[in-house]
Amino acid sequence: MTRTALTGEEVLTAAARLVREGGPGALTMRRLATELGTAVTSIYWHVGNRESLLDALVERTVREMGEIHPTGDTPRARIVSVARALHSALRERPQLIAMVHERGLTERMFLPAQQALVHEMHAAGLRGETAAEAVRAVQFQVVGFVLVERNRERSPEQHPSEGELWDSPTAGHDPALARALAGPVDTGRLFAVSLEALVASLVSCGGSGA
Repeated sequence: MTRTALTGEEVLTAAARLVREGGPGALTMRRLATELGTAVTSIYWHVGNRESLLDALVERTVREMGEIHPTGDTPRARIVSVARALHSALRERPQLIAMVHERGLTERMFLPAQQALVHEMHAAGLRGETAAEAVRAVQFQVVGFVLVERNRERSPEQHPSEGELWDSPTAGHDPALARALAGPVDTGRLFAVSLEALVASLVSCGGSGA
């Protein structure tokens, strides 16, 4: 049964879901119309052709990435909160983020998060080049970690595996270290530990990051 009422936002939400699940190639006007229970002509009326729809999805993604706001009682906690939110946002929509990057809008997409970090770096007492370097260090930490996570998820099975490579002699005769490196990686915990260490080091330069 064809729907009689449809909004542009509903079209974008359904289109974003298709891209998240299967990439841009999974998004066709016919499939989108089927998902929404409407006619293809209705999709065109709301968002134009497929290229216009992709452009609208990119703009929507940029806006969503701008909705990151700090939380916490101290500059250090708020910086960590921005980094965590940015990490989650990037992990949730890799296909859409790739589309933003392909259209040369990556820097614009990151600007709101950078501005939030700048505000908190100032609150922590950092200024000028030191603050700029700290903002970029946090951003690069997050983006780099996401890239490593995705690479590990998509990489083929390794031969030999980490478990096969690490033994006590390899780890400098540290059995506990060897066991830990041979085991699975808790990426969530690793991200939290590395982020906290980085931010603690950065805000200590300002003298008011507690």
